[in-house]
Amino acid sequence: MAPMRIVSLLPSATEILFALGLDQQVVGVSHECDFPQAARSKTVVIHSRIPKDASPSEIDRLVREFSARGESVYFVDAEALRSLSPDLIVTQDLCHVCAASPEDLASVLANFESKPEVLSLNPLDLGDVWRDILLVGEQTFHPHAAEKLIESIGEKLGVLEQEIQFADDKQQGADRPAVAFLEWLQPIYVGGHWVPGMINFVGGHDVFGEPSRPSFRVTLDDVARHPCRSKRTCLRARCQQLFLAPRSSSSSRPRNSCQVAAPCHRCEQGSGSCDRANRRGKTRRVGVVPTLCAHRGF
Repeated sequence: MAPMRIVSLLPSATEILFALGLDQQVVGVSHECDFPQAARSKTVVIHSRIPKDASPSEIDRLVREFSARGESVYFVDAEALRSLSPDLIVTQDLCHVCAASPEDLASVLANFESKPEVLSLNPLDLGDVWRDILLVGEQTFHPHAAEKLIESIGEKLGVLEQEIQFADDKQQGADRPAVAFLEWLQPIYVGGHWVPGMINFVGGHDVFGEPSRPSFRVTLDDVARHPCRSKRTCLRARCQQLFLAPRSSSSSRPRNSCQVAAPCHRCEQGSGSCDRANRRGKTRRVGVVPTLCAHRGF
């Protein structure tokens, strides 16, 4: 049997595929797939319609305009995709402005003589994130590799859980740190879906987000209503912008992160990009947990 030819339109799916040892079988990716480094050498079949130099507020406006017209933010390179003759395309149907969706592919694939399978990932919480790894393993005939990867992630989380429990035992009676996770700043959107679960895992309290709920918009006044008080910390994440594009000159996302006025002097700024926690990197998402732990002083 010939090796499966796979196209990934989702950065997190690309990471999963590489982590499962399928790097040679990944023949195409989206413009946003920048990790691991070898992913950047793959043929790009999806491009953003947002200008490369657009500001955060302009990106938000353009996305709203595309949505109002019923148009996609993404352009599918039909000829490039056809030339790759994929057996499997991995995408998502969770957020139509975050990455390409099945609808973006429908009209293009309708003209293909041999239509590939389309696997759509739709995680709502951390449990779904881990299950997606198993799902990709099943679809690519690498179930054992997926199980081993989940075991490795579980071991890392187990060690972190013990450290967190030890720290909590030493701080009995202390308030749970209040966390405001902002993933987009012009306008302000708070992290959703699996992000509140990650914050809860390290003993924090997400003042806005709810598990499995999509990201939603808040105002600066909303953020200011949650000032830091005694034994409370407001974690303010340094945010990369809406799209998953790599941090390079070809990205439609601004290179420099925006910042929002802190509600008080004790607010902290997350070290690193919030897109590691929120929109990309299912295999690396566990690595964000220690970052959150560090802001608790563990």
